[in-house]
Amino acid sequence: MQHNSPSGDVAENTQPRSALYRVYTHPWFQIILISFICFCCPGMYNALTGLGGSGQVDPTVAANANVALLSATAGTALFVVGPIFDYVGPRVCLLIGGWTYPLYAGSLLAFNRTGNGAFVITSGAILGVGASFLWVAQGAIMTTYVSESQKGRAIAAFWIIFNLGGGVGSLASFGLNYHSTSGTVSDGTYIALLIIMALGWFMGVLICPPAAVRLKELQQPAPEAEAEIKDWKKTAALALHTVVDWRVFCMLPLFFCANVFYSYQQNIVNGMTFNIRTRSLNSALYWMAQMLGGLIMGLILDIPPLSRPNRARVGWVFLFVTAMTIWGGGYAFEKWAEDRRARGLQQDIDFSQGSLSTGPIFLYIFYGAFDAFWQSFCYWLMGARSNSPAVAAILVGAYKTFQATGGAMAWRINALKKPSMTQFAMDWGLCLAGLVIVIPSVLAVTETSAPAVAEREELQDEKVAHG
Repeated sequence: MQHNSPSGDVAENTQPRSALYRVYTHPWFQIILISFICFCCPGMYNALTGLGGSGQVDPTVAANANVALLSATAGTALFVVGPIFDYVGPRVCLLIGGWTYPLYAGSLLAFNRTGNGAFVITSGAILGVGASFLWVAQGAIMTTYVSESQKGRAIAAFWIIFNLGGGVGSLASFGLNYHSTSGTVSDGTYIALLIIMALGWFMGVLICPPAAVRLKELQQPAPEAEAEIKDWKKTAALALHTVVDWRVFCMLPLFFCANVFYSYQQNIVNGMTFNIRTRSLNSALYWMAQMLGGLIMGLILDIPPLSRPNRARVGWVFLFVTAMTIWGGGYAFEKWAEDRRARGLQQDIDFSQGSLSTGPIFLYIFYGAFDAFWQSFCYWLMGARSNSPAVAAILVGAYKTFQATGGAMAWRINALKKPSMTQFAMDWGLCLAGLVIVIPSVLAVTETSAPAVAEREELQDEKVAHG
């Protein structure tokens, strides 16, 4: 195994490396590779869920499957998958988790033919565990495999490629279901997405370990400390110490809200308003808006003239303003939609009805962009805490745990068919609360995560705080 030299550079092997190997171990090659893996696996999963009820007329089974999925993720991401990542690395984590995505698509294909909802829910729970492995590996790669000055751009590149998966998958569904009048997507939709998910799983073998990545800022354990890191008790203690840090603690409500609005947006705004082909089109537009949203937030968080603390503050202000604006528009839509549903009008609007469909479709597009703003900001804050893959895996584990907990709660409320205005108010209120509580963490962002410099800056902050 390679280790960092005292200067911070990765030690060179005595044997010269080929140009292909140098490309393979380049940080940006690995960022693009993990982005395409997520394009195929969670990207295609997003294409399914974005259809409203995973493409079914009755969204209850899909909602309960999401509850099972997110509950399993919440129970495994932090204190199970985070420590395992330290032992096996990102490649094994991706191979452990990747196969669960085609399993879930296959369960929906079976449901189309047999109506076996229990299989869908069980597959959702298995996918929840698999998603923990995939997302912890992905987050550690995205937040540590590039230099500090490029983390915003890495997040933007990932978000564009990853959400292209949801967009392409949804466009394929739009074409396959263009003439459908059944309200349920075709078997071909599920088969196509299953094949792409399986391809993404196989691509996981190409991910290289942190020790091989050519980046001097990537913090690797010293050889004498490696055995200590492979101790379960010390790994658990590191996880606990990382999460209870007050800066991370203030981020947890932000993490909790990261998926809390999906159930309302996908099953109510899209699923109960539009017919099946327009739901497919909207889903494509939603994930494409995420591509633009990730690019915008990534560029804001990498603005060259600004210091990193100032970029954190600009990002927060941008997120707060867009939250108030987009959710304000959502309130107007919800009042209008409630009136329509009271008159028995639902799942009836087609994209060709310009005067009726344009406003709701654009609202759904803005909801997609806002999701990218939110999650990109969360990832950037995690990346600003540390350059260590081990610590990043724990932070992403905490992110996925609380994100999944909030999502499971919201999907369960949706499955219980609570009033849509109640779901809307809960989502908007939780988002605003999360933005307020994270303010101390935003203000505490330092200029660098390099250990010696960061410790000096934190010590200076403490001295200022104590007079």
